[in-house]
Amino acid sequence: MFAQSLFVHIAKKYPCKRISYMVKLPLLCNERGIYMFWFLGVLAGILLSVADIFLLTRKKSVPACIIAVLRDTIVSNLASLGIMSVILKIPNVLLTSLHGKWYPLKYFVFVLAVGLVFLFGRGVVEGVISFSHTKPKHKVGAWILRIISMLSFALGMAAFTASIWAADTFAGLTPDQMIINLNSDNGGASSEVMDTLFQGPVLLTSAATILFCVFAFSTRKILYKLHEKQRTVFSGLARRLTALFLALLMLFGGVAFGVKKLSLQKLYAAYADDSPYIEENFADPTKVKMTFPEKKRNLIHIYLESMENSYFSKELGGYMDTNLLPDLEKLSKEGYNFSDLPEGFGGNPTSTGGNWSVASMVNMSSGLPMKVPVGANAYGSADNFLPGATTIGDILKEQGYNQTVMFGADAAFGGLDFFFEEHGDYKIMDYKRAKEDNFIPQDYSVWWGYEDDKLYEYAKMELTRLASEDKPFYFVMETADTHFPDGYLSPNAETPFDKQYANVIFYSQAQATKFVRWIQSQPFYENTTIVINGDHLSMDQNFFKDFDPNYRRTCFNLILNPAPNCTSAPDTRFHNREWAVFDMFPTMLASIGVEIEGNKLGIGTDLFSDTPTLFERDGTDFVNEELEKRSNFYNEHILVDWSRIGGGDKKDK
Repeated sequence: MFAQSLFVHIAKKYPCKRISYMVKLPLLCNERGIYMFWFLGVLAGILLSVADIFLLTRKKSVPACIIAVLRDTIVSNLASLGIMSVILKIPNVLLTSLHGKWYPLKYFVFVLAVGLVFLFGRGVVEGVISFSHTKPKHKVGAWILRIISMLSFALGMAAFTASIWAADTFAGLTPDQMIINLNSDNGGASSEVMDTLFQGPVLLTSAATILFCVFAFSTRKILYKLHEKQRTVFSGLARRLTALFLALLMLFGGVAFGVKKLSLQKLYAAYADDSPYIEENFADPTKVKMTFPEKKRNLIHIYLESMENSYFSKELGGYMDTNLLPDLEKLSKEGYNFSDLPEGFGGNPTSTGGNWSVASMVNMSSGLPMKVPVGANAYGSADNFLPGATTIGDILKEQGYNQTVMFGADAAFGGLDFFFEEHGDYKIMDYKRAKEDNFIPQDYSVWWGYEDDKLYEYAKMELTRLASEDKPFYFVMETADTHFPDGYLSPNAETPFDKQYANVIFYSQAQATKFVRWIQSQPFYENTTIVINGDHLSMDQNFFKDFDPNYRRTCFNLILNPAPNCTSAPDTRFHNREWAVFDMFPTMLASIGVEIEGNKLGIGTDLFSDTPTLFERDGTDFVNEELEKRSNFYNEHILVDWSRIGGGDKKDK
């Protein structure tokens, strides 16, 4: 009680988010659930000790019984808590209120299971339980049962370990992202991520399956020694049936665990619940009147990997004690930032179908989310990456722009090469192209391909070439050094912080600002608009594990040197805004002086205009829930281009 009162006193005297969150911890521990949690944990230990005394303890004296109770209760509970925290990675295992009303009962069952394994091991060590070899019977039915058991166990274990790995590796992984990536070409993935996959789920599943097979395929029967007499307690048939039971338990348990861990139940909405929301709010770019200025402006769009506003210091709207983005802070004073805060740096929160790199690019280019493909439609194949969408690349190509997109990775990742080829015929300068141009050696491989230090130098060369042409240009690039896990730390980077990821962020923002300063020094800058976006929130789980869950993380955004018609927008347009990544589509066009009738394209809204966004009009949660649902309009008119497969629009058929 004294500790609780002290926390409350501190919170009242020094109010802040971090302290208020700390106050909740001791308060949560006083709920009735914690008493039930420990009661059931002790009860499980007592039940295990009863089994221990009757089955394993030879001298049933009072001291021996007391020792058995203490030993079994303490060992089973400590082992269970350790497994839950370290292996299952369940956060705050002692805060029962965070895990639902059935958590104490689940813990009771788990302690019993762990304790029984412990007792079995003791029985083997002490000679109470032994094994006897029997002549194997090669019956077809027995082998079929074993194979079914092995496959079921392996699949269940794979589902179990892969779910933990995915949730731990990809913070915020959404079901739509997972399904879309499975339907896309994922060439170019970081070797570091693949290494964690093989070192985690693949290795654990293989090891566990081998151990299971030792049990399931064994020809030994289990004997129990009681009063110098041995009895068979586990025959071959019993072992096979038990193996099948355990395998099916692992299969269904692993699948159920994965569904809950990765929120796969949300996929039901993607296939079952139809919503007309996209169709009702879609402004077709082929039908909306757009007026370009007489002198067309160049556009440079820089996607900064995982760059978010939480990296700013607290007084600037971020979460850090020390500002990790000092150079971007200074640069931002020269431009326009659309913030969700009344003051300070803010931006866009996550939105359905827009919270990973490929989806972010699609959203900002087309004003549409990436939705789960239905039927034969899929992303990332030639002539089949949103063929029914009209993107900024399509629009600017029609207006005579030269267009280039640049990555330090393989553009085949997620099918981005198909997307940019199909929508605007961009010149694609990726990792493969850099080797073809002899910009890097043929055997060069750093991080996702080549590092950002080289990317910026390559970008300067391409921008110089584009500026020499007698056409306006649109240049897109994406950095990669700040990608999880922990980012890539350049040999040129200083390391003022304890965590590598903080040092990577600090160096990355300085290099990005240095690159922008170079652009500003070029003759073409006067007629050029620069748009900078964090592509999505960081997925680096470890860096954010101590964040207050009530802190709202948003992506960084900045527009420099927009067209004159944008600079007259009132200050109210840049604060207290609720917007999504797809709103950048019309906003970028407006930033180069394009007048858009109705201020909307796709489902996005020009943020410079006085038209409210969908998030502002309908609410962020409602819009995201609607976008999770199946859209027949999206499936039939965006994922398919009917003019290519029969002529005309399907609405006319």
